[in-house]
Amino acid sequence: MTMLMRSKLFVPASRPELFGKALASAADALSFDLEDAVAESQKSQARIDLAAFLLGLPSTTGKTIVVRVNAFGTQEFDADVAALGGLPIDVINLPMAEDEDAVVQAIARIEHSETPDRPQRGVKVLLNIETPRGLRKAAELAAAHPRVMGLQVGYADLLEPCGIGRSDSAAVAHIRLVIRLAAAEAGIPAYDGAFAAVKNVEGYRAECSAAKQHGFAGKSCIHPSQIAVANQIFMPNSDEIAWARKVVTAAAEADARGIGAYLVDGHMIDKPFVERARAVVALAQRTKQDS
Repeated sequence: MTMLMRSKLFVPASRPELFGKALASAADALSFDLEDAVAESQKSQARIDLAAFLLGLPSTTGKTIVVRVNAFGTQEFDADVAALGGLPIDVINLPMAEDEDAVVQAIARIEHSETPDRPQRGVKVLLNIETPRGLRKAAELAAAHPRVMGLQVGYADLLEPCGIGRSDSAAVAHIRLVIRLAAAEAGIPAYDGAFAAVKNVEGYRAECSAAKQHGFAGKSCIHPSQIAVANQIFMPNSDEIAWARKVVTAAAEADARGIGAYLVDGHMIDKPFVERARAVVALAQRTKQDS
């Protein structure tokens, strides 16, 4: 399964009237939120509404389906996993990740929910790095389990308790670098967090550009107006597309010859790199067809 998330549109799970609109948007991924966006009194109903919507999805939506669950170790997490097991979800977004053992335990719970009568599609896990301890242990978290498919920064939760302003560009750049290097060490992508000032289009564009320069693969969108900017900024350039095609070709040749480890232009290639390359090639082909 290849996943592309240049733009990941935030959708509160307590707002079912928005589900269809989100699906019709140009976002690469939809992130249905069962955590902060849903009041405690609404969580049970939100799970019911979201499960009904996901069960009704066509077999191919052209989007990566993400669900942000509640923090591991809470009753809400257990209820989320029980309600979502076997549904057509590509990624479960785990908030407040800061301990690799807890990540492994959370994934074990997720795997246990994959019942034979509701077969899962090999759901992956996206870890939110949004605490000082999580940032310090980002490399260990990225490598905690094969199902971890990426790291995502949560700026507000990480910075505000420390008394650091969200507009502190040096702090933001440092956080991005730490997370990107941790993700790179594990061979997985990094994704930039939300930008709350919806009307500040140029501010959002600047953050997208900075995140792309730091090697991030995409950015969260908390409003549909941000989707086009993220899609444009995180569109791979011609060199990236050429490299991706070379990797995909080499992977096909290696598979045909039964070779598991190989080099492309002196770079060791493994499964995460191949998946990302296939996603880039698919995006390039889709963009060419749409133009």
